[in-house]
Amino acid sequence: MRVSCGLDRCIMATYVDILKSEFPEIDTEVFDYITGVLDSGGGDFEDEDEVFDAIGGVLQEVSADSKNEEDIRDICLQMFNTLKLNNCHPEQKQMLLDAPVQLSQISAECVTACKDVQGIWMVKRGQSTTVDAKKLEKAEAKLKAKHERRTERDSQKSASPLVLEEASASQASSKKDNRVDSSGKNRSYDIRIENFDVSFGERSLLQGAELSLASGRRYGLIGRNGLGKTTLLKMLASRSLRVPAHISILHVEQEVAGDDTPALQSVLESDTVREGLLTEERQLNARISNGTADGLESVRLSEIYAKLEEIEADKAPARASVILAGLGFSPKMQQQTTKEFSGGWRMRLALARALFAKPDLLLLDEPTNMLDVRAILWLENYLQTWQSTILVVSHDRNFLNAVVTDIIHLHSQRLESYRGDYENFVFIDRFRYNANRAAQVQSKLKLLEKLPELKPIEKESEVTLRFPDNFEKLSPPVLQLDEVEFYYTAGQRLFTGLCVSADLESRICIVRTPSEAPCLQ
Repeated sequence: MRVSCGLDRCIMATYVDILKSEFPEIDTEVFDYITGVLDSGGGDFEDEDEVFDAIGGVLQEVSADSKNEEDIRDICLQMFNTLKLNNCHPEQKQMLLDAPVQLSQISAECVTACKDVQGIWMVKRGQSTTVDAKKLEKAEAKLKAKHERRTERDSQKSASPLVLEEASASQASSKKDNRVDSSGKNRSYDIRIENFDVSFGERSLLQGAELSLASGRRYGLIGRNGLGKTTLLKMLASRSLRVPAHISILHVEQEVAGDDTPALQSVLESDTVREGLLTEERQLNARISNGTADGLESVRLSEIYAKLEEIEADKAPARASVILAGLGFSPKMQQQTTKEFSGGWRMRLALARALFAKPDLLLLDEPTNMLDVRAILWLENYLQTWQSTILVVSHDRNFLNAVVTDIIHLHSQRLESYRGDYENFVFIDRFRYNANRAAQVQSKLKLLEKLPELKPIEKESEVTLRFPDNFEKLSPPVLQLDEVEFYYTAGQRLFTGLCVSADLESRICIVRTPSEAPCLQ
């Protein structure tokens, strides 16, 4: 509620009253300075932050540590609200009332106390505040400078393009390693990258790190969120970190693009060697059929057939179908085009393509996020027989215990390797800081890792999350959907008639049922 009155004692909760109430012992000169700033610049303040910038520092000094910054900001908000009300009608002074009042009572009090009353809605009010001219001039100059800085900042934002930070990697290299890689004589499938750095923008993620991946072992990369696990996978996939050229790498990162290719065919096409041979076979047979062959086609066809037999190309469709079925694709779904699937299913397709292609180094980033329980169990069993190297990032400890043979712990801008699954790592990490278990841990470390020398232990910094005790709840509904329909392609309706309402107390679970009816209830 708001009301106008010409008497100070009829006014409730003006910024003057707020100032006197919150700072009863405020110095007269400081009081005059603050009220002068608010009187002269009240119409220029756009929000409570600007009020805080103008007088917050002075109020904090006046409070003498009795109020923190949050308290001062709350006071500035109250003052800003009164300023906004007063600026609505320059001829009248409008104030926030602390509680409901009777207008008849206000009218009677005002008429009794004031001799020059023309009405309770319109009175003349004299200017009684004295202001230090120099301080007022200084405040006005500060507000003007702030306005100019904001204008300049906004113009720069609109003029300059947005620059996205990118990850980068660097590593020390020797002439010997370069000669071996360029000669093509290095046929080892072990990967060892020494003394490398990885950064994201100006932030350093790894410094002087070492990474060793033995062929055929399955590594779990763990560490706190935000330390650079995903970035490290990207640096390996892009070969920003030196990996021998003969080692093939596949990084399951992005979903398969939606087009008219059937899901099964999309998986088969991931084997580029097989697809190349089949394409060449079709071209040669076409030249022989139309009589444009030069006589060498028969020899080349014999070589192609021998190679296709060697890689068991005829068994590829069955193997691809098994992988797709394990990841949840029914026979009907395997024949659907990729554009008919949602993003989650296209991610499953990307994983299926990687498993079918059998790269020398398979990089997986949270593969269980896109899978249901049945698909996760199938993937665990499938990867246990994987012949080449795997580096997987996952927060699923059951998956890590079932799949990995080694753990790589990213912390303190370096990488530390441990033999064994996640539970072995947890045992070592849990007791390595306990002096009573030091001997046992050292024995376990030597048994599992066979490390010649242990580096000094650096405990990771702890992260503390603070949540406010009191907060304003959102008015229901927070989410409202009425008669919603959803399509992926024309004619394929996934659901219709969806009506959902949710508030802060709602707990909603979306489950998949055997029914294929395109509706949600």
